[in-house]
Amino acid sequence: MRALGINPETKEIEEHDLKMQANTLYTYFSSLLIDENYGLKDHVIYSDANALSQKKPVYFIGEQLIVGDAVVFGKQEFDDVDATISKEDLATLINYELNDFYSKVLTQLSDTDINLYRTFEVEKNGERIALNTEWVLYTFNIADERTKEYFINELQKVLDSGESVEAYMQKMAQLAMNVAA
Repeated sequence: MRALGINPETKEIEEHDLKMQANTLYTYFSSLLIDENYGLKDHVIYSDANALSQKKPVYFIGEQLIVGDAVVFGKQEFDDVDATISKEDLATLINYELNDFYSKVLTQLSDTDINLYRTFEVEKNGERIALNTEWVLYTFNIADERTKEYFINELQKVLDSGESVEAYMQKMAQLAMNVAA
């Protein structure tokens, strides 16, 4: 099956012919914990869920935050299929530049066991909404500088006190939803 592997350290994209079996992704990443992201139309992006704590390079594919090596397959309904995006088109979607906010927060989070994509629920107008840490970072990244500074300082307090980082992210997601129109 045609897949595209992304190595953020070398900034190279390689085409692979992988046979999808039970251990394919485990073997590819040498990890049991794999994240699935759907930031590309008709594709799935797999990455190592341990990459943040291993301080692997962080980058974006479109607006999707990815940590460490990734492999892209096509997706049809529930099945992985050949990737249809070209290496050149994928390369134009990748941005290796992180602003100060992302750099500072991800450095803070790299010493935790948080998963950027694990969902939690918040409430808005009586409706339960599933969000994740990646959404929280995206949302606070587009805030004003004072709000970003508040977010970083409060996160540091949570880290220093040993409180739950996931609970902090859920609290920040709820605050963001409360001010959303």
